[in-house]
Amino acid sequence: MLQVNESTIDSSAVKRAYRRWAPIYDFTFGQIAEAGRRHAAMNINRRQGSVLEVGVGTGLSLPYYSSHLDIVGIDLSADMLDRARKRVHDKKLHNVRGLYEMDAGVLEFQDDSFDTVVAMYVMTVVPDPERVMKELQRVCAPGGEVILVNHFSQDHGMRGRVERKLAPLAATLGWHPVFPVNRVMECHDLCLAERRALWPLGLFTMLRFVNQTEIAADSKLDKDHCTGTRSQLEPAEA
Repeated sequence: MLQVNESTIDSSAVKRAYRRWAPIYDFTFGQIAEAGRRHAAMNINRRQGSVLEVGVGTGLSLPYYSSHLDIVGIDLSADMLDRARKRVHDKKLHNVRGLYEMDAGVLEFQDDSFDTVVAMYVMTVVPDPERVMKELQRVCAPGGEVILVNHFSQDHGMRGRVERKLAPLAATLGWHPVFPVNRVMECHDLCLAERRALWPLGLFTMLRFVNQTEIAADSKLDKDHCTGTRSQLEPAEA
């Protein structure tokens, strides 16, 4: 893999970046990422039970979820969450059970709390994506699904060259332009069930994993069955 001199992203850099982005996010990156949000929601709406959206941002995806699902969202940015809460209120999204300010690398939920966990356009933003993947798996119930929508970088071609040029600006941008897909493939109990290139021009990719933790090889588990309880949808007490 090509070595790139990339500036460091930490939680403070992410908060600063999204404080700047929050007022214009919906009209800039929000539009570019629309197809990915709709595609992820379409997959999730076929399921049952509880959903955790990690990196819910301004809540652009929340109106796309079916009313039969119980939705919880978390984000590191208080500025983005303020806009998400207003969206929930204005659109009367009664199936959104809570929106919390929380670090994706330290989720304040019990193990196996959600039937589906989704993180859209998040993994290139967080300081430690490997740790975040472990947390997504931990709070996902056995037999549940973890869905990612993200940009993954290329080592070749024009796009790869542009990504490497942008790499030193990572802390300013608030995301990693150089981000290979293998960084989200380290959780061995997450079985990749689907990989799909998304518009525009395959710039983003959807990965759908099934959580095989503690599922016996000879067992038949209905992945659409809701295994969570309402109490599990609230952050665990310290």
